[in-house]
Amino acid sequence: MKNTFKNGVKAGLQTTWTLGKVIFPITILVGILQHTPVLQYITNFIAPVMGIFGLSGEAAIPLVVGNFLNLYAGIGAILTLDLTVKEVFILAMMLSFSHNLLVESTVAARVGIKIWIILVVRLGLAFFSGIIINLVWQGGSEQAQYGLIAPKEEVITGFFPIVFDAFQRGILGIVQLAIIVIPLMVAVQFMKDLGWLNAFSKKMAPFTRMLGMKENTSMTLAAGLTIGLAYGAGVMIQAVKEDNVSKKDITLAFIFLVACHAVVEDTLVFIPLGIPVWPLLIIRVVTAIVLTMVIAQVWKRMELAKRKEATYEH
Repeated sequence: MKNTFKNGVKAGLQTTWTLGKVIFPITILVGILQHTPVLQYITNFIAPVMGIFGLSGEAAIPLVVGNFLNLYAGIGAILTLDLTVKEVFILAMMLSFSHNLLVESTVAARVGIKIWIILVVRLGLAFFSGIIINLVWQGGSEQAQYGLIAPKEEVITGFFPIVFDAFQRGILGIVQLAIIVIPLMVAVQFMKDLGWLNAFSKKMAPFTRMLGMKENTSMTLAAGLTIGLAYGAGVMIQAVKEDNVSKKDITLAFIFLVACHAVVEDTLVFIPLGIPVWPLLIIRVVTAIVLTMVIAQVWKRMELAKRKEATYEH
């Protein structure tokens, strides 16, 4: 029992260090960027194309803020705008697929996934969903009624206060990471030593096989679905080290999770926007399942084709 706890804490600290080296500098960078004209320039650049998604030009603000910062920042920006229910739903759908890109994409790279794959999948799903919802949904023209008012953040001015605030956010990010990851790793270690993890993996096996993955990816999927992509990556890193999870399974797991990670939390946070959240949840889950199954099948056929070519050559 003592060794289990010790090993879990050790794994948690190692994972916190691995992810912290990514999250800390990016959090500082983004913290400084948001006090510069950079995000506004990007917003102004993409505003003219918002009509493709059925959105007004000002809707570019929450999209840019949400993708560079996080989901909560994007929602805060939505609450400052006068938008229709349809516009808010489209923004919510797009942001649920694509948010906090800098941190979460870099974390994916630490697991061994190419950043461009994550960016293509997340941005592709966001753009595709926005266009489809705009074309299919003919209603939602009434003004959105928000359930709460976004709190106004204190404006920080001056170079040193801005840098200090960015460092403070970076440190708080690491602390939050440690608070979540270390107990999680201890719990995972206990589950392994007690044999619960194997039992859980077997129960999840039909679902993971359906998605084209082996059963040893089940813990990774469970972690990502419940606590999110960045923190779920901690379990994923550990799985790669200890459970011999293949590159293919890790890639498929990440593709699944980029579509519907932290699926409960990321759905509930949209409730104050006054939009129907059940369709949001269903669309994300179904999209994740279908996309992962399709990619798994394509990958399988490509592998079979390579084997046949190799056989003919010999």
